[in-house]
Amino acid sequence: MLDTVFGLPMHPLIVHATVVLVPLAALLVALAAVQGRFRSWIGPVAPVAAVLACGLVPLSTGSGEELEHHVGESSLVQRHADLAGTLIWFVIPLAVVAVAGYWLHRSHSNSRGLVVAVAAASVLLAGATLVDVVLIGHSGAKASWSGVTNQTSTSSPTGGD
Repeated sequence: MLDTVFGLPMHPLIVHATVVLVPLAALLVALAAVQGRFRSWIGPVAPVAAVLACGLVPLSTGSGEELEHHVGESSLVQRHADLAGTLIWFVIPLAVVAVAGYWLHRSHSNSRGLVVAVAAASVLLAGATLVDVVLIGHSGAKASWSGVTNQTSTSSPTGGD
């Protein structure tokens, strides 16, 4: 896997796309599950976003593994890597229920129980996915910024001496 672009590590670049797309997909799937007007208006966007997220997550974890080889092992990096490995297990089921919900809507299913079950699973998976993204992001921020300390300036806050 390509691990740098213009001398910059790929991981932070790919992660920013993941941090935007995965929560967006989760919110779209949840809204489509509970709001009929939104579901009709958004069409296939929610399941497409969820499926794209399924492709983006392995790119993020793969680039993270490449970056880990360069920054070395630490307990914070390992914690972040462990948490990041869980995201795919939320995103895949989210994509499955998104596609199922879209299909049920398009087929005008009369199975009220199935529609309710898919909607409930969509909302629960969307919530769990959002929580997982926050936990992963927090652990990544701790791993990235743990060595950074505040340095005080010798000049006054107004810029004068």
